[in-house]
Amino acid sequence: MQNSQETSIKQASFANNLGQYWLTPFAIVLTLSVVGIPLLLLYLPLGSILTRRYIDNMSTELTDRKLIVRKGIFTRTENSVPLDKITDMALIQGPLMRIFKLHKLTIETAGQSGAGALLNLTGINDAAEFRSLVLAQKERLTQQESLTVKNESHAPDVISVLQEISATLKRIEANTKH
Repeated sequence: MQNSQETSIKQASFANNLGQYWLTPFAIVLTLSVVGIPLLLLYLPLGSILTRRYIDNMSTELTDRKLIVRKGIFTRTENSVPLDKITDMALIQGPLMRIFKLHKLTIETAGQSGAGALLNLTGINDAAEFRSLVLAQKERLTQQESLTVKNESHAPDVISVLQEISATLKRIEANTKH
């Protein structure tokens, strides 16, 4: 699936306790309600199986040009976000996330429709390091592209100089024939 010109830089891994984090809020609600306690006996095993399967299907890969995020159980999605389109990457850690020592990484892009982040990545191991790596690669890509644009911007100058030289040679040639 990956373009042969692209190089994989980093494959993110997810925290082992991510499933527990996702199951906890609803388990707390079920525990607090009398009716919910019997449902809790069904919710925890079934929820554990589904969250484990979901986490197993999640992957996030940084290549030299884009960030690729895959996820889903029944409906699988793959998002490829070009690094040059990323406008912001925020690290978020709520109270429950602090207990589980997890972070959420949100990714916003130029031209995205709707409010909020385009992608939310919860539970990436070393999320701050992964964020820094993505932003550093984005910066390298931006610098490479600006150098390419600078070099290409001289092309019209070279063409016009060559055209002037050609016209001069033609005039010299025409003068020497007389």
